[in-house]
Amino acid sequence: MKLNELRDNAGAAQKKKRVARGPGSGKGKMAGRGIKGQKSRSGVALNGYEGGQMPLYRRLPKRGFSKPNRKEFAVVNLGLIEKFVGLGKLDATAEINEDALIASGLVRRKLDGVRILAKGEVTSKLTLNVTGASKSAIDAVEKAGGSLTVATAAAE
Repeated sequence: MKLNELRDNAGAAQKKKRVARGPGSGKGKMAGRGIKGQKSRSGVALNGYEGGQMPLYRRLPKRGFSKPNRKEFAVVNLGLIEKFVGLGKLDATAEINEDALIASGLVRRKLDGVRILAKGEVTSKLTLNVTGASKSAIDAVEKAGGSLTVATAAAE
């Protein structure tokens, strides 16, 4: 194969339709824009304009609120921690903190901290130290004989 023999796949590149190039082109005279009106002219941007009718974005009520400084936690379930301990990726005897969770691959990045939720069973005696935890998660860990320390007052 030589450079002059290279070809695109059939139908891969379509030629641009040339408009306003006479009646033989099928898009002559008005070039498919219709007769008169704002949209037949150049330099028109009518995003959301509905011909004078109240536009949809103004007919619908505004809802909700986005808190600009809200905290985003990496969420971990107790069942997953137990699974990683079983696989040997986490050491149940040592303290499990946020850095240990990242090193094990359970958490990709801690964002504003790691928050533990109570989904799943806990059988090992774990010592956890994280930014946040649900009440039921704290109870579940303590019931299994371990301890869950919350670093800040973000516990709910």
